[in-house]
Amino acid sequence: MSWETPETGLTRSQVEQRRREGKVNHLPPTSGRSVWDIVRANVFTRINAILAVLFAIVLYTGSIVNGAFGLLIVANSAVGVIQELRAKRTLDRLSIVGRAKPMVIRDGAPAAELDREQIVLDDLVEVGPGDQVVVDGVVRAAQDLSVDESSLTGESDPVYKNVGDPVYSGSSVIAGGATYQATKVGAEAYAAKLAAEASKFTLTDSELFRGINTILRYITWILIPVGALVIYTQLFRSGSAFKEALLAMVASLVPMVPEGLVLMTTIAFALGVIRLGRHKVLVNELPAIEGLARVDVVCADKTGTLTSNTMRLDAIEILDPELDNAGLADSAASRRDIEPVLLDLCRLDERPNSTARALIEGLTPAEESTLLDGSATYGVGVGKREKAQSRPFTSSAKWSGLTYADGQTWVLGAPDVLADESSAGMRRAVELMESGMRVLLLARAAVPVDDIPFGAGHAPEADDATLAPVALVVLGQTVRADAADTIDYFAHEGVEVKVISGDNARAVGAVGRELGIEGAAHPVDARTLPECSDGAPSEEFADAVESGRVFGRVTAEHKRNMVRALRGRGHHVAMTGDGVNDVLALKESNLGVAMGDGAPATRSVAQLVLLDNKFAVMPTIVAEGRRVIGNIERVANLFLTKTIYSVVLALAVGIAGMEYPFEPIHVTITGWFTIGIPAFVLSLAPNLERAREGFVQRVLRLAVPAGVTVGVLTFLFWLWAYPGARPAWMPGERRRQRRWWC
Repeated sequence: MSWETPETGLTRSQVEQRRREGKVNHLPPTSGRSVWDIVRANVFTRINAILAVLFAIVLYTGSIVNGAFGLLIVANSAVGVIQELRAKRTLDRLSIVGRAKPMVIRDGAPAAELDREQIVLDDLVEVGPGDQVVVDGVVRAAQDLSVDESSLTGESDPVYKNVGDPVYSGSSVIAGGATYQATKVGAEAYAAKLAAEASKFTLTDSELFRGINTILRYITWILIPVGALVIYTQLFRSGSAFKEALLAMVASLVPMVPEGLVLMTTIAFALGVIRLGRHKVLVNELPAIEGLARVDVVCADKTGTLTSNTMRLDAIEILDPELDNAGLADSAASRRDIEPVLLDLCRLDERPNSTARALIEGLTPAEESTLLDGSATYGVGVGKREKAQSRPFTSSAKWSGLTYADGQTWVLGAPDVLADESSAGMRRAVELMESGMRVLLLARAAVPVDDIPFGAGHAPEADDATLAPVALVVLGQTVRADAADTIDYFAHEGVEVKVISGDNARAVGAVGRELGIEGAAHPVDARTLPECSDGAPSEEFADAVESGRVFGRVTAEHKRNMVRALRGRGHHVAMTGDGVNDVLALKESNLGVAMGDGAPATRSVAQLVLLDNKFAVMPTIVAEGRRVIGNIERVANLFLTKTIYSVVLALAVGIAGMEYPFEPIHVTITGWFTIGIPAFVLSLAPNLERAREGFVQRVLRLAVPAGVTVGVLTFLFWLWAYPGARPAWMPGERRRQRRWWC
């Protein structure tokens, strides 16, 4: 692009000018449907079209009273529109609360949080680990920037970006940080299309609605031949007048249309969205309500889900390298020496993660490092330091490091990644992790950080001299008070909970034992799992995942493959998470659940967002899903029984060649009191039964015999109660007279 925004950002006048020119990041509504779209979707339906044609036929006959069923068109449309508009307002309101607020530089001031719709063309936007790129742009400054563009390309491998490289909205930052200039805003940006697809109030991709549409399609095919048979019978065999024959045809077809089924389904789903909204649950996609009822495995991340997202610095234990048994030496002076180093390591990212924030808050800030400024004076024996090389923390590598200009290199990360079991400090680290603490190892390296010969999730390949352990950093984490009750609920309901975390397996197992999770005494280190080729889990991998309950040292790719393996074994999987390393698994799961204060990238791909970060609301979510799906199945049984009964009665009357026993007003009023009102009550009743596959087959198994029984009995009762309706070939006198109830 020709014009480059200065480092100080746009001025106020430049921002106002772009707003006047319409170069603002205005996005479509998060519900994805305008008011007109909602009205059109609820008025112009297959059900309403059938009823409208039948209503027009009744109006032609001049019998207005028999057109009362036309009110169903108004009811179907009005209730559907009203409920969906209410759900749309709830969804839009919650979306505003839960969406990300990018950091924007203007007028030379430090980056400040703004709503994404306040961004204008050429704004400078800062991003850090876990942030979502909200508008398309070009990188102006970068620090080890690694971006996940899987939502654009389908490739999960991170893409490294340098100054001048483009970044696209919809992608997310995995590591490092950057400042980029907005080049496309509003409808031109990829984020606009992504938001419309990921956050819309949709009825698609649902077994329930697919089943209902299949049933309606079959019913439409049945209506034409049955209607033709009835009108032929009334005209040429029973001797009815043309208008009477039309009324008889309408009376036979109206009860065949399950007019209230779609209405009750829409009401149940919309009320589900509203009820969950009251519990601070944002529903990004309506089919998520259905997915809740089918979940049988919940994969829960540990940090931020089962434990609070905040940690505290409990201790820094200085290691004595001369003791082979990893003994400890108390040295306050040594601690003062390494505190500035820890601060520097924690500030490699402009937006530190929760672990780094805990260290920054817990360390004494008396002699803070000014690493970014180039120099600082530290405590005893440390002197001035200038940054030469650095490597920020990534969830895949699980360590960070920096090399000062004087040649000293420091590394901070997971003990079991930086050192083997025989290294100094590992025995003590194991003891701490088994007690539920989170432990980091600070070590001094013999080579610059860029030359350290070990990679993601694996112990160093060089000899022990490469790293010299210096201290253990002990962090405390608090298990959420309501997590145990939530785990107990899932166990009682037959839903298996699997804890998957990037932390050490022993530490994850300790949390699992505290929560009473079965199998937590034997946590699985994900690095020992069988390899997966090209993202396809092997049978051995799937067996290990299905049998295990607590997993540690899980990478983003591991999480994704675990979800794939469980789904491949027929499980309906819900994945909860809050970090950018959970994005791949959230996208792969049947139901993605993100925490409200999690990374923006996780919130954008999840179907549900827990805005108040309470894992304890999960039972309420599951119960709401089961209530909705179970009640819709109950309602479907009623309406399809009426449909089958009406088909059987119409066929019997047509084959027998007799008058149809009802007029449209009779079947309309009967349907209101025997089907409509009971169905409405049933749609609101509690229901905790887990949904199963095979909705159509299960409903028809009940509706067909019930409908046939009702239809046959109605036909026989009509013959018994009114002998005059019998055709000539049946015993008894056939008289042409008004019906017995008139």
